[in-house]
Amino acid sequence: MSDLLGVAVLGAGHMGADHVRRLDRVVNGARVAAVADPDAARAREAVAGIEGASVHTETEAALDAPGVAAVLIASPGPAHEEALLAAFARELPVLCEKPMVPDAAGALRVVEAEARLGRRLAQIGFMRRYDAEYRGLKTLLDDGRLGRPLMLHCVHRNVSSPPDFTSAMLIDSSVSHEIDAARWLLGQELTAVSVLRPRPSGGAPAGLLDPQFVVFESEGGALVDVEVFVNCGFGYQVRCEAVCERGSARIGDERGPLVTTAGTAGSEVPQDYLVRFADAYDREVQAWVDATRRGRVTGPSAYDGYAASAVAEAGVTALETGRRVSVDLAPRPDPYPPAGR
Repeated sequence: MSDLLGVAVLGAGHMGADHVRRLDRVVNGARVAAVADPDAARAREAVAGIEGASVHTETEAALDAPGVAAVLIASPGPAHEEALLAAFARELPVLCEKPMVPDAAGALRVVEAEARLGRRLAQIGFMRRYDAEYRGLKTLLDDGRLGRPLMLHCVHRNVSSPPDFTSAMLIDSSVSHEIDAARWLLGQELTAVSVLRPRPSGGAPAGLLDPQFVVFESEGGALVDVEVFVNCGFGYQVRCEAVCERGSARIGDERGPLVTTAGTAGSEVPQDYLVRFADAYDREVQAWVDATRRGRVTGPSAYDGYAASAVAEAGVTALETGRRVSVDLAPRPDPYPPAGR
């Protein structure tokens, strides 16, 4: 057990408990050393049967627990900034679920704190970068055979929204996935956002502006549109189609990417949605554990987390005002790779 990476998991809710299970039963090279949650009973339930895992109600107690060498943050977004800064103070590598920090100012403070260390410690949990279909689409766009990407058409649908879900959360919670995916797929920053609001669905809770149609502009002249519909009632769907100069490629049709070019069409072997995204989480956490054990940090960076929060914040302003809103990003410090890397 001493050879395993001891991980403190912060948050024992739905996502945190699933990561505890993943670290204990799926991922190689790691163990759950501690769990922290304000609800001690929930934390105890998450680690039931896991030998050597301590339970805490305070973040810092978990970070200082014996055997902790890394941190996985799965607590609610508003708690992330404090947890990240506490991990940085202890020079502990971190995998932080999105949003890294919900507000752009707080996210930038995290970037600046990490930059002062002179090296990366944080990987941000944009797990779509580890999904087989998204990775296939990224490879296809990067190799250039379809030409320059002109547009991304995205769909993000949920059966129903959780209690207390707000109109702003359609953008800063749901569409934040598409924000990062678009930056990564295009290798470009998003520079402006507009939000159109159709008449709300009869299936949406009273007062919730659902669905929404979000349009992003990129620095390279590409457009990204996202239909976000969190109370569609019939299932969970995530789709993305890249329209390029010499062809198009679409993923999320439950049969793998459909590639159309030069008069031909073909698709890869399909993946079920639940299997597909479970696999992406498994790949993400395994990659983080492997890199951490080698003393490295890979994957989405704190600057990626900041960029997603800044774009989402502009999107919420666009939703509330009905105007096109420009995105003003702070300069990228040296430790961070550009979008798409």
